[in-house]
Amino acid sequence: MAPSTNGTSRHLVVVESPAKAKTIAGYLGDDYMVESSFGHIRDLPSKKTDVPEAHRERYGNPVGVDVEGGFEPLYIVPAGRAKDQVKKLKSMLKDADELLLATDEDREGEAIAWHLREELKPKVPVRRMVFHEITRDAIRAAVEAPRDIDEDLVDAQETRRIVDRLYGYQISPVLWRKVMQGLSAGRVQSVATRLVVDRERERMAFTPASYWDLTATLDTRGSDQPSTFEAKLVTVDGAKVATGRDFDALGQVKSRGDVVVLDEQRAHALAEALGDVDQTVRSVEAKPYTRKPYAPFRTTTLQQEASRKLGYGAARTMQVAQRLYENGYITYMRTDSITLSDAALSAARSQVSELYGSQYLPDAPRKYTSKVKNAQEAHEAVRPAGDTFQTPAETGLRDDEYRLYELIWMRTVASQMRDAKGETLTVRVGATATSGEAVEFSATGRTITFHGFLKAYVEGTDDPEAELDDRERRLPQLAEGQSVSPAGIEAEGHTTKPPARYTEATLVKELEDREIGRPSTYASIIRTILDRGYVFKRGNALVPAWLAFAVVQLLEKHFTRLIDYEFTAKMEDALDGIAAGNADRAQELAQFWHGDDSIEGLKKLADNLGEIDAREISSFPLGEGFTVRVGRYGPYVEDPEGNRGSVPEDLPPDELDVETARELVSRGNGDRELGVNPETDRTVVAKSGRYGPYVTELLPDDAPKGTKAPTASLFKSMSVETVTLEDALRLLTLPRTIGQDAEGTDIVAANGRYGPYVKKGSDSRSLPDEESLFTITVDEAEKLFAQPKGRRGARAATPPLRELGEDPANGKPLVVKDGRFGPYITDGETNVTVPRGTPIEQLTHERAVELMAEKRAKGPAPKKRASRSRTSSKS
Repeated sequence: MAPSTNGTSRHLVVVESPAKAKTIAGYLGDDYMVESSFGHIRDLPSKKTDVPEAHRERYGNPVGVDVEGGFEPLYIVPAGRAKDQVKKLKSMLKDADELLLATDEDREGEAIAWHLREELKPKVPVRRMVFHEITRDAIRAAVEAPRDIDEDLVDAQETRRIVDRLYGYQISPVLWRKVMQGLSAGRVQSVATRLVVDRERERMAFTPASYWDLTATLDTRGSDQPSTFEAKLVTVDGAKVATGRDFDALGQVKSRGDVVVLDEQRAHALAEALGDVDQTVRSVEAKPYTRKPYAPFRTTTLQQEASRKLGYGAARTMQVAQRLYENGYITYMRTDSITLSDAALSAARSQVSELYGSQYLPDAPRKYTSKVKNAQEAHEAVRPAGDTFQTPAETGLRDDEYRLYELIWMRTVASQMRDAKGETLTVRVGATATSGEAVEFSATGRTITFHGFLKAYVEGTDDPEAELDDRERRLPQLAEGQSVSPAGIEAEGHTTKPPARYTEATLVKELEDREIGRPSTYASIIRTILDRGYVFKRGNALVPAWLAFAVVQLLEKHFTRLIDYEFTAKMEDALDGIAAGNADRAQELAQFWHGDDSIEGLKKLADNLGEIDAREISSFPLGEGFTVRVGRYGPYVEDPEGNRGSVPEDLPPDELDVETARELVSRGNGDRELGVNPETDRTVVAKSGRYGPYVTELLPDDAPKGTKAPTASLFKSMSVETVTLEDALRLLTLPRTIGQDAEGTDIVAANGRYGPYVKKGSDSRSLPDEESLFTITVDEAEKLFAQPKGRRGARAATPPLRELGEDPANGKPLVVKDGRFGPYITDGETNVTVPRGTPIEQLTHERAVELMAEKRAKGPAPKKRASRSRTSSKS
């Protein structure tokens, strides 16, 4: 249906975001009303109290899913923005002759479209409007060729949502009871955490091995340029000289007999014995070198390369890409595809010819086929939008958007260029040392005679020691039998390295290689495990916290199948089968929940857990009687006598050995025991915490995990070293209910982060000093409430808690400040709360930039806003 200009019909177009709506509205005529749904308008209820009372028996446990009634879900529109937006859309629909649902063309977008149709209940025709880029031509083509909602895609998304609900709502409470309150489990989230933990276990079990090698600088006596070259020792008396790859994780040589391990003494002796010995070229092997272009970006390769080249985390990459897509600069960024349309191929080839010359243009377009199993939906690769590409300079983009667009543009153009051509050269030289040993050295070189696509783009690497594809190593012209003399021979010692920790880029690659989860979810998964405190960053490396070890250990012992890598990949296959119409939704859910003759379902696993020893789950022996334990106040080490020491939050697990544990125990917890509270019979201690010194009671080890110890901040006049038991017991009586006002509302005195105050309902007033907390009366409090807020003057500005450097989006300094609801990051205009569980000291510049980018992408929030999920399904 072409856009109408005669005013005889009106069309309501609904998309997910205001930015997308604004761009699309500019391409359609006055007969098209374009409005945003602000993501999902409805979802499964988040808690039992959200379920209407009439449905609680059916949908109360697990919340929102009737597991005995065909796994029928219950959806609600949460109060707040979603409910208001539904009301607005229904009002607009009254003036429309057609409803066009223009959400993204993937499972998520299909589900949003389905929910809109079901909730709006339109009496006019409903069609699906799909496109891969937001350009004028693409939008007009989508309007002219709408389709129906794909029920199979909706079923697949719904099944995924229900599986995740059943998984999280069954297993998370087990973590709360046995590990720590506030934790969460997830079908892919928990497996991603296990990957990071498994890598750390490998590092902890790793035994380093040492070996030596020789590097000879050999001179061709000036016959050619360059006249010298370096060669590595490869054999001694016919036996291969060991390198790092010849050792296993336990520090042992993998294959003995034909491998010689040089130690320091022998290496230096051999270097001396070869110092004045000429060597003879024994072989020269030249081979042609060809390197084909890299395929255009798909979601995961874009995340990996943005990490390597730009230093962006996965979440930041996807936020920037979302903005580029919604503003019409790139095609849809959530895709498994590496194919390019004919129009894109033509646009890329045209730019190759214009910018690099016809010699760089292959005779025919290069076409790429995805090797990703069960690639989702027939999208294009991530590429510049349109039938002609804008160069980065032509876009007018800046900062993050410019850099990411440039990366996508370069990769796309390079994919349509000629191969790089050159030659590789391998040279072997040999000699007999004065000590009688026969040795052989090897040197390799590479020259590039035609750079081809490397002229436009060179892919990064996760290995800092790996050579990039455009790196040349030139060797002199050498001939077999030629004599070369030593200009120097150096012996060098090496130590094998443990497996590298995952970075965001390598974790994304590992998840994709194992076929776990979907590429579109990887950014949110990594963000979740960081925000939950399961993982923290050291530089770019992802380091698991001891908390993650406890969670993974519990899941491995009691939910083995659900955290198994192969099982998680097979579940993805099942979801893909539903999307393709080849699998039954109810059958797959029944097997997952109830199980069958061959496997136990989730319900049976959860119902038959038996008694889980919380102490055992959270304990990890180090050796010599030392143990790491995860307690309610964080990880600590315990020696054989029961003495304890706190484990620093930023200490990686593989660096905690017996010697370090002994030192930590000697330091103690930094706590000061004050005595026993006679009313509770618990020990009272003074501690130094993240937000300052405080006093608390120590709960017994057998206390339920949900039990919270009473805690109170010290007054400014107190310190951990000087506070007394009497002071502490007095502080622990706070907050204090003073009495009630005339309407019967409690008036409470409390000590907060900004000092002492009194509170009545939602109204509060500051107190003049901390001692007033114990002396203020109801009448005195009422006089304070009678005064306007702020009458006594605004509080002086406090200095920032941390300075993090400039925000690349606007060049403004990023700082962490202390706010009413906790620490937050700000550039002076945009504020974002520091995620719960993230110590300020561990907050990196990269993470701060990601959080700020996410906040800006969401736009300003209203004063009261209902929580909503980006994950949806069908009722």
